[in-house]
Amino acid sequence: MKPPARPSRRDVLRGLALGAVTLAAPRALAQVPARIVVVGGGFAGATAARELRRAGLAVTLVEPNPVYTACPLSNAVIGGLRGIAEQQFDYATLGAEGVVVVAAAAVGIDAAGRRVSLADGTVLDYDRMVLAPGIEVRLDGALPGYDEAAAAVMPHAWRAGEQTLLLRRQLEALEDGGTVVMSVPANPYRCPPGPYERASLIAYYLKAKKPRSKLIVLDAKDTFSKQRLFQQAWQELYPGLIEWVGLSQGGKATEVVAAERTVVTEFARHRADVASVIPPQRAGAIARLAGATDRSGWCPIDPVTFESKLLPNVHVVGDAAIAGGMPKSAFAANAQAKAAAAAIALLLAGGTPAPPKLINTCYSLVAPDYGISVAGVYRPANGLLADVEGAGGTSPPDAPRAVREQEAAYAEAWFRTIADEVFG
Repeated sequence: MKPPARPSRRDVLRGLALGAVTLAAPRALAQVPARIVVVGGGFAGATAARELRRAGLAVTLVEPNPVYTACPLSNAVIGGLRGIAEQQFDYATLGAEGVVVVAAAAVGIDAAGRRVSLADGTVLDYDRMVLAPGIEVRLDGALPGYDEAAAAVMPHAWRAGEQTLLLRRQLEALEDGGTVVMSVPANPYRCPPGPYERASLIAYYLKAKKPRSKLIVLDAKDTFSKQRLFQQAWQELYPGLIEWVGLSQGGKATEVVAAERTVVTEFARHRADVASVIPPQRAGAIARLAGATDRSGWCPIDPVTFESKLLPNVHVVGDAAIAGGMPKSAFAANAQAKAAAAAIALLLAGGTPAPPKLINTCYSLVAPDYGISVAGVYRPANGLLADVEGAGGTSPPDAPRAVREQEAAYAEAWFRTIADEVFG
């Protein structure tokens, strides 16, 4: 993939304003009377709810948590650079725009009857549904030894919130000279470059506060997103502090022994003073209960409408969807939700949606003043979303520090912009 021209802040904001998608729901379609239920209030679900309401449809958002804690930039919380409150948003603005927000968990979906059952006994009827449950971190033996009790000792912090703060507190309590161990799963999982941003910001914290300490990254892969950029930055900023162990070197975690804070691989046992174990993942539990997932644990979709290939009149967006080459990220979730909302409005009016073109940009902080990015463009091909060849790329590999500082600023600007757009 050839490096793209370096994006300006205007490019970042324009991409969001356009919704990273080339189709939009005509307002003339907004008069179609229909009931839409959106399950899940993250970047995908909240975006879909807002877009569908603005198209004039009756929208109910089902989300048990009154406050959403965003994952993008949550690694900066772990590294002591941000407060958790900066990651948190409520649904007041969505409610003010006419979305009915129901603070309850969805526990069942009857696709044939077009009904959603909630934990409080409420049953909601719908004409079309948007399913945006995000991910479920697997604590069911997918990584032997890693269960809820182990997560309380060796936090994954892959759903932002208390786990994020737990890992931060553990780093603060670490004695200088201690060892931090991270384990990274095989693909697919939420935010492909996320573990390496986390490693970077943990290293930043250790260099500043615990300079005799060491970070070991155990990886179930030999290649990863933005690898050259990350490793170049590690050599420049954190020489000797980060040890990355790939799959071929025995980096895949095969077992966790929480009582010993130990991650076991095929060739070694890695004893940690602090450990962050990122386990395998799958679509959120309600997707599995509804029958929207296949054997992979994720949700197959039509790449034009995002309608489930297993459940009629149910559209799956965000991390839970099998989106082909498009990664699981907040930017992608936002773009997919806009495309799905436009398709739903058109379908309800009897129209035929055109194939969308979607973009994704993912920023990563390696240090507070050092950012890198990857971008891609995607369109439907052979039943999946495929990369548009030559349309994406990464930050220039040998860029001067001024460029890295600018991209760090873009990362902050992007987060503020998307959070304001989605949550108000």
